[in-house]
Amino acid sequence: MGRYTGPVCKLCRREGIKLYLKGDRCYSDKCGINRRSYAPGQHGQGRRKVSGYGIQLREKQKAKRYYGVMESQFRKYFEMAERMKGATGENLIRILETRMDNVVFRAGLASSRKEARQLVKHGHFKVNGIGVNIPSYLVKVGDVIEVVENSKGSEKFKELVNDQRVAPDWLEVDLDNMKVRVVALPKREHLDIPLEEHLIVELYSR
Repeated sequence: MGRYTGPVCKLCRREGIKLYLKGDRCYSDKCGINRRSYAPGQHGQGRRKVSGYGIQLREKQKAKRYYGVMESQFRKYFEMAERMKGATGENLIRILETRMDNVVFRAGLASSRKEARQLVKHGHFKVNGIGVNIPSYLVKVGDVIEVVENSKGSEKFKELVNDQRVAPDWLEVDLDNMKVRVVALPKREHLDIPLEEHLIVELYSR
């Protein structure tokens, strides 16, 4: 199955939580989940008994949609997390959080992860002085991500810098110079949505 191209507000409504997929709209009264908090479709307002498997599946879908990752890539991240030392669930979150597109979004240099992916693909960023156009690129502690010189003067980035979103403390953000330094690895408590990663581990461990 290809990438979902329908109304993204339906994804938030389906998961019953804001996934912040629409940029500024998610912070306004126009947010789809504020207006209609039930699931989409003709049976969206009905009560349904969800099985244990269904609960685990919804948690995985929530994580995939939040980070904008396809199923095959998400599975690869899980396998990578399993091979790492420590709790698999926390390792998975750490991998997802250190994706280039997520770092750009979390630093306030894009209004949504979708926009961050597009900006990265179009070559607007470099890591440690080298251009990177791969949204799934995983950053490391000590890496410096910055907007390339030719893009710093664009109105788009000037608007984003003025937005002043609060970045997590594992990122050191210098918006004046449009530069971000990774000062630590993200931890479980840095997540800004409620996610029970142990359910994802249980799902893949079946």
